[in-house]
Amino acid sequence: MNTHGFIGIDHIDLRVHDLASARRLYDALMPALGLTDVHETDDSIEYYEPRRVDAPTRFFGLNLSAGHRGDASRVALSARSPAEVDRLTALAANAGAVAIEGPEIPYSSEQYYASFFEDASGNKLEICYRRRHHESEDIGEVLQAE
Repeated sequence: MNTHGFIGIDHIDLRVHDLASARRLYDALMPALGLTDVHETDDSIEYYEPRRVDAPTRFFGLNLSAGHRGDASRVALSARSPAEVDRLTALAANAGAVAIEGPEIPYSSEQYYASFFEDASGNKLEICYRRRHHESEDIGEVLQAE
């Protein structure tokens, strides 16, 4: 049991310059990732996972910051399979994501499949599927099987 070190992400607070324009993408994407409990105030929206009894409830938050502009930082969201990357990428595209790249295998030395895009505030996001390094099957074989 890991009693020291990294135990996961508790929450993400992302800045957006306009909550209304951000909602179209995040209202579609966050529930598709399992963050279905939505709480909002005048200047924030938080998408929570279902309540947990074994750990704090994680969330993804959007916070209004009128002058915010996206930079080179990127939030990568994990998918359970290459097909899920494809599905979530299509969902994001239909919900207003821009500058979409992929899905593709961006790094040939990794067992990695991902798409990249931006929200209306220029925040960079990614949806990725990463195989465990000890698995010998090539990601291309996984993609062909689906």
